[in-house]
Amino acid sequence: MQRILSIGPSRRRPAAGLLILLTALLTLLTAPVLADSAPYYETKPPSRDGIGKVYMGREISQVMGHRGARWLERPARVREELPDRVVAAMDLAPDAEVADIGAGTGYFAFRLAEQVPRGRVLAVDIQPEMLAIMRARAQERDIDNVALVQGTEADPKLPPASIDAALMVDAYHEFAYPREMMAAMVTALRPGGRVFLVEYRGEDPSIPIKPLHKMTAAQARREMAAVGLTHVETQDFLPTQHFMVFEKPATAAGR
Repeated sequence: MQRILSIGPSRRRPAAGLLILLTALLTLLTAPVLADSAPYYETKPPSRDGIGKVYMGREISQVMGHRGARWLERPARVREELPDRVVAAMDLAPDAEVADIGAGTGYFAFRLAEQVPRGRVLAVDIQPEMLAIMRARAQERDIDNVALVQGTEADPKLPPASIDAALMVDAYHEFAYPREMMAAMVTALRPGGRVFLVEYRGEDPSIPIKPLHKMTAAQARREMAAVGLTHVETQDFLPTQHFMVFEKPATAAGR
């Protein structure tokens, strides 16, 4: 490295050569950062609805942006996704701390808030436009136990051991860094905390959802196991989605 930077006066290189050397140095310095993700992901030419990034054999889908907010609030969703049954099935304690990851417009976050009147909902999203929508709706409804959190593609920005449960509805398949996100969420969960994953059933080709926006239960179990979560159960009470429950193992002292 020092030989590259040390250019004696009698052997001075032209500016173009120096630029090449500096570029090479920058590549070397950034290589360890890129290598951190290399073992987990592969790349391929992106399919129509994918980003060309593959995790454990699954191509990650494109993200539905804030312009899809109306879709999240469509009236038919109550019938199609049974949101109240989803929240009831989580069986949350009234004082639970629960995170809604990829909260969008707050469709589930505000329902969760009603279930934890002495607790709190951390509504996490990476899009400031979605957070703005939730902020306005929380003010309109005078809801004071929903906290908005702007996460990143690789980190939900939740403190360690701060939540009892996390809910992800039709969001996980879009995570650009699923392993990093889930590892951070496991850290944020208290021992024995649970992850509730709701995804359209990838096993059923008749469900009119783009293939990359669906997941099989088997694939979800593999990806959750990769970060240390234990599969508890998969319920199929929803018309077109899996309701999957995973748990962070309790520590020996907590048993």
